[in-house]
Amino acid sequence: MGRECSDCGDYLSNSNFSSNQWRKGPGLSRCKGCVNGYGGGGGGSYGGGYGGSTTFQCGECYRSFASQNELNMHMQVHRPRNVACPVCGEQRFRSGANAVQHVESGYCTGCLGKDNAREQIYRFAAGQSSMGRYMTERPLLTYGGTISGPVPDKPYCCKECSKSFHQLSQLLQHQDQKHNNRRMLSY
Repeated sequence: MGRECSDCGDYLSNSNFSSNQWRKGPGLSRCKGCVNGYGGGGGGSYGGGYGGSTTFQCGECYRSFASQNELNMHMQVHRPRNVACPVCGEQRFRSGANAVQHVESGYCTGCLGKDNAREQIYRFAAGQSSMGRYMTERPLLTYGGTISGPVPDKPYCCKECSKSFHQLSQLLQHQDQKHNNRRMLSY
């Protein structure tokens, strides 16, 4: 099964297209080579490789990837699951971002519900001295420790590139992938 890349015109097998590009359909999908900016996917024949000579290989399992970003995302599978959830304490996560995602998803047994979880994470982050520089504004806490007023739409920001985030897990993942900073939180 194959189709023509809408950019380079090469007729390629479906393995030369990401699943997102393949779903766009004939005449609209772009091969991995064109998406990643190094030209055609396979030299005009059915099948073929990525076209460009640059590949990124995992040093752990030796899988090859078309871009540095794909390799970075893959490398997460090789991390140990030794990070604990800051709310329920369950230790089964590969990164702080994954632990915070667990809470923000609303499935953490410590604070069920997405809105409650988002407030809990916001309050937790506000209490971390290391997080002060990553918050767009510090929350006002009442006597009982609850947040006075709603959580801002994008309360977290990256100080390296000024990008703002709706969820703390998004900031943590951004810091890990774009700025190689995994240890923002101390819990």
